Amino acid sequence: MVDRYRSQSAFSDPGPYSALLNHLPTDIPGLVSVVRNVVVHYFAQGLSFSGVRLAEVDSRWVSRMLAADRSRHTRPLGAPREPKTRVVGCARDFTLLTVAALRHRGVAARSRIGFAGYFGDAFHYDHVVAEYWNGERWVRVDAQLDPASTDVDTFDVREFITAAEAWTAHRREEIDADNFGADPVGPYRGHRFLLDQVRHELAHRQRDELLLWDEWGEVDEELADWVAERLLAADAGAVEAERELADRYAADPALHPGGRVHCVSPSGLDAWVDL
Repeated sequence: MVDRYRSQSAFSDPGPYSALLNHLPTDIPGLVSVVRNVVVHYFAQGLSFSGVRLAEVDSRWVSRMLAADRSRHTRPLGAPREPKTRVVGCARDFTLLTVAALRHRGVAARSRIGFAGYFGDAFHYDHVVAEYWNGERWVRVDAQLDPASTDVDTFDVREFITAAEAWTAHRREEIDADNFGADPVGPYRGHRFLLDQVRHELAHRQRDELLLWDEWGEVDEELADWVAERLLAADAGAVEAERELADRYAADPALHPGGRVHCVSPSGLDAWVDL
């Protein structure tokens, strides 16, 4: 099961920009430093974007992200870029570029959907981290967070809570679901948000690294319970759970996006998108 994450997915494939990844650092700290030099968060880093620049959050494919970078820069990805000129994205994009760079050199890597409770307050924000196989175990890396800004070990994040873990804890009434979501006061939090994140976690595990604001299918509580149980079992090493997830994902339109998704983006985009 590890080997399937060594090759690029449709979303992580750099396409015609593959050569840009050839000379990236091979160590994780060096690599994610370059990633943060290429991508800027659409609001979390104190900058604001609009119009076509904000629309970069919907680039979706690494090839499009790198095309956006090339439209403003001709120097290698590691050459310093002013924050305002970086590719506008979110945690998913920091992660996907990291995953693409690792897969480019044959390292098994994948993205994980879940929640971070280590951003400075008590709320658990929806988040995406990279995960790579070090030969013995999967190691989680927060590619977005500057290690100098936190006490968390961003190169081996133990505090990250997967969507399956959060949903299971909620169903057991061990957590307050309203403390998990996109922000502490908006509508994107709570029971329904946790349920939807389980589906996103499965999609990313199956190498469909969709945008966080993509919508498709319809998952109910029973199906979310089934998926979450097997995601937790798969994380514990159960190969059969991995197989069951892959088979159900391929066959069930409630889980698999098929050829299109409904994208409701912070860029203002509200449309069906052909994948």
